[in-house]
Amino acid sequence: MVSEPGVEGLGRAVGALRQWQDDAAPFQLHPGDLGWFWRFGAEATAAAVRTWSRGGELVAVGLLDGPTLLRLGIAPGLQRDPELARQLITDLGAVLPPGPASVEAPTGALVDERLAEEGWSSDEVWTPLRLELTEPVEEPGVRIEVVGPEQAEVRAAVHRAAFDRSTFTDGSWHAMAGGPAYAEARCLVAHDDGDAVAAVTVWSAGPGRPGLLEPMGVHRDRRGRGHGRAICLAAAAALRDLGSSSATVCTPSANVGGIATYESAGFRRLPERRDRRRDAPGRQPDAAP
Repeated sequence: MVSEPGVEGLGRAVGALRQWQDDAAPFQLHPGDLGWFWRFGAEATAAAVRTWSRGGELVAVGLLDGPTLLRLGIAPGLQRDPELARQLITDLGAVLPPGPASVEAPTGALVDERLAEEGWSSDEVWTPLRLELTEPVEEPGVRIEVVGPEQAEVRAAVHRAAFDRSTFTDGSWHAMAGGPAYAEARCLVAHDDGDAVAAVTVWSAGPGRPGLLEPMGVHRDRRGRGHGRAICLAAAAALRDLGSSSATVCTPSANVGGIATYESAGFRRLPERRDRRRDAPGRQPDAAP
C-alpha cells in the first residue's frame, strides 16, 4: 500500500532511486528529480513523495510534481510485476485528485500498459537524450564556475533569466543544497565577458550509474551564442568527474531548440516516451485484473 515517508524517510527514497538507475534500463524518475524538488524545502518534498514497499524493501517511489502529475520510479526487476502494477493503479485514487490527472511511468512498465487498458490516453511526448561518458568530454570554451553558497545568488539570477515565471532564489538554492541528493550533485555557471550567461545542476546517482541534468538554462538575452552547448559540455564533464556512466536529460519533444542544443554537445536521442492522462472528470481507474 502507498505510504508517505515523511522527512525522515526521504533519504531512503533517494537511496532507492539511486540503486535503480541503469543505462540498460528505461529512463525513469531519478534521485536528481527529488533533489531539484527540494528547492521548496524538506517538508514540501516529503508531502510530494509517495513510496510502495514489499518485504520491507522499497519497490516504487512516486513524486507529485504538481497536484495532478505523479512521476514514478520502479525497481527494475519489478517493472513487469502484475501484483505491483495492480497495487499502483489501485492506490492512484489515494494519490491523485478526481478529474484530469497524469502519470509518468518507465517506458515498458506494466503499469503503463494497464493504465492504457483502463482508458488513460497518451499525453505529452518527451525526448530523453544521453551522452556516454567513457571518454573525456570536450572543453566548453568558456569559464565555468562551480557554485557554492557564496555564488547562490548569481546561480539563482541566471535561472530566473532563463525560465519565465521562475521563483528560484538563493534561499531555494540553499534549501536544495541541504537535501541528501545534493551530496552527489553540482551547480555550474558559465561566464562570458564577465557575465553569468548559463547555468545547470547535475545529479549523480553514484559511480557507474547515469547522472542527470536538471535543470539547464541560458540567459534569455544571451541565447544563440553557443552558451547552451558550453554548459552542457561542462555538465557532462562534471558528471564524469563524479563517476557517472552517462549524462542524461529528458525534455518535451516540442522543445526543438533545447533538443538541438543537447545534440550539439554530443547527446543522442533515445526513443520518445509519453505520459498517461485521465481526462474524464471524476473518473478513477479500477484495479487491473
